Amino acid sequence: QVQLVESGGGLVQPGGSLRLSCAASGIVFSIYAMGWYRQAPGKQRELVAGITSGGSTKYADSVKGRFTISRDNAKNTVYLQMNSLKPEDTAVYYCNAGLGSMYRSDAWGQGTQVTVSS
Repeated sequence: QVQLVESGGGLVQPGGSLRLSCAASGIVFSIYAMGWYRQAPGKQRELVAGITSGGSTKYADSVKGRFTISRDNAKNTVYLQMNSLKPEDTAVYYCNAGLGSMYRSDAWGQGTQVTVSS
């Protein structure tokens, strides 16, 4: 049974940082592309950052230079380091696993809330 468990969300002031983690089980983690998506109230879910099984990364224009995605195959975990956070980054962040593509949705996590507010 595939399971993705996110952690690390919370309330942070504008300009602050957070690090999200997503621990995977039930899959051969190293062969999956992993992605972080987010969904704000009233908006569609969007890809924030993705990383292929080979380590290539992709970012939404809105987070380039501020967010960094990484993976540790030994720990079956993908991370999202978020710096210089803005109020518009407020959303529920979801971890996604896709076999062969970060745009494929083979499994989703339950989501973790990130709120950027003073």
